[in-house]
Formats: sequence, C-alpha cells, structure tokens
Amino acid sequence: MIKLEVAVDDALGLAAAVAGGADRIELCAALEIGGLTPSAGLMAQAARCGVPVYAMIRPRSGGFFYLPAELEVMHVDIAAARAAGLAGVVFGALTAEGVLDLPAMAGLCAASAGMGVTLHRAFDLVPDWRAALDGAVRLGVERILTSGGAISAPAGAARLAEVMAYAGTRITVMPGAGISVATIGVLAGLPLTEVHASCGSAVSAGAQDLAMGFSQAGARQTDAGLVAALKAALLW
Repeated sequence: MIKLEVAVDDALGLAAAVAGGADRIELCAALEIGGLTPSAGLMAQAARCGVPVYAMIRPRSGGFFYLPAELEVMHVDIAAARAAGLAGVVFGALTAEGVLDLPAMAGLCAASAGMGVTLHRAFDLVPDWRAALDGAVRLGVERILTSGGAISAPAGAARLAEVMAYAGTRITVMPGAGISVATIGVLAGLPLTEVHASCGSAVSAGAQDLAMGFSQAGARQTDAGLVAALKAALLW
C-alpha cells in the first residue's frame, strides 16, 4: 500500500486531511512559501488527530543556509514538537556552497532522537544528490522528500527513478510537489511506497482582506475530497 502524506498549514486543513484519509500529516505554517514551522497551538491540536504528524522545522522563508542563531531556534522548535507528542520533524540545512550541511544536520538529528526525521526539498538544490543521500543515510534520516530536482515530481520522474534506485532499501524516497490525481499516473512506474501532496483547492479571499494585505490572491485550502481521490488513485 502506498502511503499518502498531506501537507497542511491550519486547523481546517488538518481536519480535512484526516477526514480524507491521509496516512500522515506534514504540519506547517505558510504553505504558500513551502512551509514554515507551525505554532505550538497547532502542534498540540495535531497531536490529537489520530494520524502520525511530522512538523516542519523551518524558521524563515528563503534558502536553507542557517546561521547559528537560526539553528538554535530550530533546536527549540524540535523540542516543542517533541513536547507536543508529534511523531517526527521535517528539516534540511545546506552550507553556503549549497551542499548538505552535515554538522548542522547532525545536531538537528541529535535533537530529534527518538522521533522520525524527513529531509525536505533542500535536497533538490544540492549539486551532488548522491553525496547528499549518502550523508542522510549516515545521519539516520528516515526519508527524503524530493521532486527529483525539478519544479514538480512529475517533471522530475526520470531523476526520481535514479534516486530511488540508488537509495535502494537504505532510506525511503518520497516524491512530492505537483502531485495530484491528474498527475500521479506519471509516477506509476516508480517503486513508490509514499507520496506527498497538499491536495488544496482555490479559495477566495475578501476584497478588504486582500486590499489590507491580510490575505493574498491564489490562496488554497486542503480539500478532503481531493485527499480521498488521491488516496483512491494510489490503489493501483
């Protein structure tokens, strides 16, 4: 059975993902910029949802080279996820040169001992993905979320096949980005065990909220129907 992880960034999305049959939740804030660390309140609520939850640990938008002060924030956020009772955390750190920052990752993994760890799509930015994968394996990372270095997983299907073959049984490779009922068929030839999607549908924001900068155009909300449809599509 292929597991479906659904990324959500608020309480409504959490409820919709669970109702639609998600096997695991990636809990975030601000999905429109790739996800940031969720609030302590949302973590506490998610811990009671009945589905394994992994919290995004990303202190800001932008790239993944973190200064010591930012890594300190990430360590505290990992402790908060642990205190909330979440199953795991999701993070990634790169050096200024863009390779996997093994010392920073080692510290974050040590802080996450006893929890599951996913290396997120910072992996898609490294110049040598084989070296990054080997490093993640040495660190004991559970899985890598990747689009195969492309804008979307369907567009990166050829690279994903290479990554999965290279990984073998050493680490789980979970395709993510741009996956929906309409696109999942492109990945049907891969040895999938897990996929990652947001399963969001467009929602309209009020004109005043938009004008005042409290909302933005193109907002999306997790849709239980889309979750259920993708879950069903994975039963090939």
